[in-house]
Amino acid sequence: MRIILASQSPRRRELLERMGISRFEIIPAQGEERIDPALPPERLVEELSQRKCGEVAAANPYALVIGADTVVSIDGHILGKPSTPEEAAGMLELLSSRKHEVFTGISVQFGGKMLSDWERTEVRFRTLSPEDIARYVATGEPMDKAGAYGIQGYGCVLVESISGDYYNVMGLPVFRLSGLLARFGVDPLALAAEKEQKA
Repeated sequence: MRIILASQSPRRRELLERMGISRFEIIPAQGEERIDPALPPERLVEELSQRKCGEVAAANPYALVIGADTVVSIDGHILGKPSTPEEAAGMLELLSSRKHEVFTGISVQFGGKMLSDWERTEVRFRTLSPEDIARYVATGEPMDKAGAYGIQGYGCVLVESISGDYYNVMGLPVFRLSGLLARFGVDPLALAAEKEQKA
């Protein structure tokens, strides 16, 4: 089966490989990510993942396509990817010393059928000084991350605690995805075992 990840995120690619899916293509969706602030975050990420998945699936009708989208939510506000270093610093200042929620929507389409799900994880940041924020922004890491941080990178030192799926914060809730894949007859563990036996 031909498998396509509709994302250019290196974190999602890494997690798909960790799941045991080693043979897949990267074809990022090109559509604009328009955030509707009226939608609750779980519905928003699910809808955005459906758009990405559907766009790539329309051009590749015989492939299984995986789409995902992640946002950070705090005080009812949605934080996507910052567009400037100043915006990144503002997001980090908002998250300092507080809990926030990370939502990821995941969609899988094959044979004209699409299935979707979403995951929520609660994250608490330690207190960040202005110097902490400036130094982290200077690494460049916040600029392509929802909420302006990457828990798997330098941003790990900002996180005090986490409740829920760690991989969701990285951008791909592998538990939810494996459940969707199973409904299409794809078993990541079977693929992993087959790969190891051939090695």
